[in-house]
Amino acid sequence: MKRTNLWLMLVLLVMSGVSFTSCREGKKECKCVSCDGKAMDSSQFAMLTDVVPDAILEIRYFGTYNFVGQRVDGYEQPTALMTKQAADSLRAVSDDVKRLGYRLKIYDAYRPQRAVDHFVRWAADLKDTMMKQYFYPDLDKSVLFDQDYIAAKSGHTRGSTVDLTLFDMATEKELDMGGTFDWFGPESHPDFCGNPETGEYTGDNHKSPTRRSITAEQFAHRMILRAAMLRHGFKAIESEWWHFTLKDEPFPETYFNFPVRETK
Repeated sequence: MKRTNLWLMLVLLVMSGVSFTSCREGKKECKCVSCDGKAMDSSQFAMLTDVVPDAILEIRYFGTYNFVGQRVDGYEQPTALMTKQAADSLRAVSDDVKRLGYRLKIYDAYRPQRAVDHFVRWAADLKDTMMKQYFYPDLDKSVLFDQDYIAAKSGHTRGSTVDLTLFDMATEKELDMGGTFDWFGPESHPDFCGNPETGEYTGDNHKSPTRRSITAEQFAHRMILRAAMLRHGFKAIESEWWHFTLKDEPFPETYFNFPVRETK
């Protein structure tokens, strides 16, 4: 059966409320939120503003400026949560970049499974292209599943992943990264126009379908963030310059589903 058909079946199941008993993420078995007793337990999570008081929050999925164009299910307050271990490591990153004149700006951290389900339903509605010009102008919405921009499971739901950028305290603006958070396309890849392993800017933009590009300065800004995150125990992914996960995440097989709101 073609992969697209499998995704359509999955979407129909999600939309109909069917609970999953297991899933596959790479080669690793992962627990289902509907049958895992830990799914609604937030006791091992912390509010980022308690642990990283210098962080600036712009929780995109609580508002409407995101690829969905509306508040996403499960975001009840514009706050950010992470596992205590990940929050502690992010505090070290914050202290590090502060010495360089920057602060961390958080777009998203813990993401409940109900939010991921919302993304799946949105992606299945091919007529809803309200935010296309802002987040995926070079792509047809029908390819978002096949190209892995939308998936039924997210590392964010395990609680130790964060989407972020740097805020320049001298200019009082976000550091120019040459692209927006949640841009669907190769322009968001850490290796776009450069080598993230060496930090070398190459200007190679052949992966961009419309020959978009970023400057050497913009690439260098991405590398400042990447280096700081990697120094303090986070790992990067190949598709998003803003996305990092704690290497030794405490819940590698649990996908949580409690809402995003302030904890006591």
